[in-house]
Amino acid sequence: MPTYAYACKDCGHAFDIVQSFSDSSLTSCPECQGALRKKFNSVGVVFKGSGFYRTDSRDAKGSTVSATPAAPAAAPAPAPAASAPAAAS
Repeated sequence: MPTYAYACKDCGHAFDIVQSFSDSSLTSCPECQGALRKKFNSVGVVFKGSGFYRTDSRDAKGSTVSATPAAPAAAPAPAPAASAPAAAS
């Protein structure tokens, strides 16, 4: 069950309470019976599994995978011809 933070508009009393999603919000302060407001905090999000990292489903350039195949690699250059040894005279 989630924990909700409340603060009183009148006396400033702040507290946290564990409530179900189906429970209605609190409206009166337990200290002074003043009006309450619900405080909202940032939520920590954890992404698990594949597809959430920069390297997932990406090519080497960092863009999405293209539908066109890559160009074939060029053939290596031929080795230079070996020179024949000079003939003795």
